[in-house]
Amino acid sequence: MMLLSLFIYAIFTLHMRIAEYCLSFCGLQILHSLVGLVRSPITATLPQISSRLYLTWIILHSFPEVQTHFLVSSLTISWSITEIIRYSFFGMKEAFGATPSFLLWLRYSTFLVMYPIGISSEVSEKFCIRMPNKWNFSFDNFYIAFIALGIYVPGSPHMYRYMLSQRKKALSKSKRE
Repeated sequence: MMLLSLFIYAIFTLHMRIAEYCLSFCGLQILHSLVGLVRSPITATLPQISSRLYLTWIILHSFPEVQTHFLVSSLTISWSITEIIRYSFFGMKEAFGATPSFLLWLRYSTFLVMYPIGISSEVSEKFCIRMPNKWNFSFDNFYIAFIALGIYVPGSPHMYRYMLSQRKKALSKSKRE
């Protein structure tokens, strides 16, 4: 188990800086949604991007001791799979005017699995810093996680319904073509 933790930590630290800046640029999605550059509603974009920025910069960047926890792996894997599929879909659509049907299906179906994995990984007591520690500082993510759950509970059904409607629209449109 210790070897696995060291391996996860090595992989995480190797890619952390790149991930931090890539996720920071994702913050532009909020602005793009607000000004209408994209069709995504702000009610779907804001919670998703805000939670990622919070976890990336406030928790993972500030408290390296949580980086070896398996929830961090499930979190980053679910984010990565989602974004690889999403940006591949949009890149193909922009470059070629269409996307392969398998990529369309992946774009509008993987959220069914990835949302629960990501959300359950984000709301964890593991992202707490208890005293004593070298900073003589305590941070209890429980209260922020509690607030996040207060947003996720009503927000998750909204995001699921939104993605299901997008899925239905995109997949039924592809069958007609």
